[in-house]
Amino acid sequence: MRFEGYKIADYVTLLKERGLKATFQRLLILETIAKHGHIAIDAIYEEVSRVHASLSLATVYKNILLMVEKNVLVEVPVAGQKSKYELKKEDHIHLICIECGKVEDKPLIRSVDTLIEDMTKEEQFSLSSEQINLYGVCCTCQVRQHAAR
Repeated sequence: MRFEGYKIADYVTLLKERGLKATFQRLLILETIAKHGHIAIDAIYEEVSRVHASLSLATVYKNILLMVEKNVLVEVPVAGQKSKYELKKEDHIHLICIECGKVEDKPLIRSVDTLIEDMTKEEQFSLSSEQINLYGVCCTCQVRQHAAR
C-alpha cells in the first residue's frame, strides 16, 4: 500500500478500513507524518498544535499508539533517540543514521525477501510482520566527521 499523494478522503477510507473513526486529530496526524515521512511524536505534536492549539500531547500519543496497533502507522526505533513513526506501506528496509537520526527507506530487494521466506519456512515460523532496520552513519554525517578530523 502506498501513501504518496494521498488525499484526506484516502486517509478517511484507510482509517475506516482499520476500524477507526476518521477524527480531525487522526487526519491531522496522518497528514503530518505523510509530509515528513518519518517523524517523532514530539515533532508531530509541535506541528499539529500549531494548526489546532487545543490538541494535547496526550491525545497525539494516544492516537499514534492506537494507529500503530491498528496497522495504520509503524514505529521505527532509532538508536539513542525517540522512535519515529511512518505510514504503513509496502515492506522496505530502513537505513537509520546513529548520528543525526535520519531514516531513509530503501526497497526490499528480492534476495532479502527470499532469505526471509526461506528462513521462516525452515523454522516453521508464521511471520506476521517484518521490519528491517540497518543502523550506521549516513553520508552527510560521514562527510561532517571527516571534515572535523
